[in-house]
Amino acid sequence: MGSDYFKQMSIALFFLLAVPATVVLRQKTQVGFYSRSCPRVEAIVQSAVKSQFNSNPTVVPGLFRMHFHDCFVRGCDGSILINGDGTEKMAGPNHLLRGYEVIDDAKTQLEAACPSVISCADILALVACDAVVLAGGLGWVVPTGGRDGRVSLASDASNLLGFTDSIDVQKQKFAEKRSQYSRSCHPWGHNIGTSACPFFRYRLYNFNSTTGADPSIDSAFLPQLRSLCPENGDSSKRVGLDGRSENMFDNSFFTNMRNG
Repeated sequence: MGSDYFKQMSIALFFLLAVPATVVLRQKTQVGFYSRSCPRVEAIVQSAVKSQFNSNPTVVPGLFRMHFHDCFVRGCDGSILINGDGTEKMAGPNHLLRGYEVIDDAKTQLEAACPSVISCADILALVACDAVVLAGGLGWVVPTGGRDGRVSLASDASNLLGFTDSIDVQKQKFAEKRSQYSRSCHPWGHNIGTSACPFFRYRLYNFNSTTGADPSIDSAFLPQLRSLCPENGDSSKRVGLDGRSENMFDNSFFTNMRNG
C-alpha cells in the first residue's frame, strides 16, 4: 500500500496510543487486588490460557479482540460475556468473536480454587494479556478488582470500529471514548491473526471505475491479494494479516505497511 495510506494508518495508531492505557470502570482497580483472597489467580489463568494456546495458537487474536470489544463498549466490565438475546454478544460486530472456551476454562478452575471471588471482567483482562505474551508480545500490568457489568445491550456495540470505517471515522470513535479509557487495551491488534476475505475483498474488485481496485493498494501487491481472495471465492477463507507471522505478536504488520 502506498505512503499516503501508511501516513493515515500512522495517524490512527497515534490516536490509539494517545488513549490512556487503561478503560475506566465505575470503581477503582489495583494491581494485586486478589493477593490475599486468591493469591494464585494469575497463575491459574496463565495455565488455562497456555493449555489452550498449546493446542490452538490461533486463539490469541480472538481473545485479544474480545477484550478490546468488551472495553470499547461499556468499559472493561465483562459484559461481552453475558449470554442472551439482545446482549452485546449477539451484536453484528461480535458474531465472529471466539475464545469463550478459554474464559470458561479459567473461570471453572478459579471457582474451584476461590469460589465467587474473581470477576469475569478480571478474568478476561488477565487472559488477554497472557495470550499476547504467549504469542511473543510484551505483557502489561493488569490492575484487578473490577466488578462485572450487569447491563449488556447489542445496541451499545454499534459504536465499535467497522472494517469499512474511514480513518477520520475511526479517529472520531476513539476521540469519543478517550475520556473513558483507563485499563490495558493495547492497540496493535492487527499484527496477529487473520481476516476473512469479505472484510477486504470489496477493495480488490469494483472499487472504482478505473482499475477496479482501491488505488491505495500497491499495484505489485494486488495480484497476490486477488489470488488469495478471488472475486467470487470462498467467503470463509481467511488470510494472514501480516503474511509471515500471523500467530506471533510482533511488528511485521507495521513493517509491511511502511514498506507498502
